[in-house]
Amino acid sequence: MSERMLAARFAEVVLPHLGDALSLARWLTGNAADAEDVVQEACLKAHAGMAGFAGGNPRAWLLTIVRNASYTWMARNRPRAVVAVGDLADLDDVSPRPDSDSDSPEAALIAKANSAAVEAAIARLPDVFRETLVLRDINGLSYREIAAMLGVPQGTVMSRLARARSLLMTDIGGRHHEPA
Repeated sequence: MSERMLAARFAEVVLPHLGDALSLARWLTGNAADAEDVVQEACLKAHAGMAGFAGGNPRAWLLTIVRNASYTWMARNRPRAVVAVGDLADLDDVSPRPDSDSDSPEAALIAKANSAAVEAAIARLPDVFRETLVLRDINGLSYREIAAMLGVPQGTVMSRLARARSLLMTDIGGRHHEPA
């Protein structure tokens, strides 16, 4: 494949999904600066492997590369005790917009507090559950795509997702009713 064709294929396959790649890397690494490093590394790997991309879902292909690059990067650059926390901006993309009737400062404050509580609860999930939840509920990948990406059966993805959602609801519900 010529360099020109490779560049065109890269622009077609990878570039439309860079936002999702950055979002996933932020959730996995815990901050934007590290995520940018991971996505840059993933893009280099995607470019190098572009000739081997056989078609299919380019978004899932790229996110698989980003996931692997994230874990490789974290293994090289972080002690195991570090806990990753995603960015609140990712939740803004998937949260329903408030109604125009509820644009009061109080409603905005409640919505921001709720988003922060959800973000913190997601960050507290064990890695395998957080990863599955982010891939499905934030990145919108199908069970089949997640199963292929993680190298696990589709039933395992469904089980992890159900467990992640249950843990998330328990965490948020339990904290919501704690005395002040």
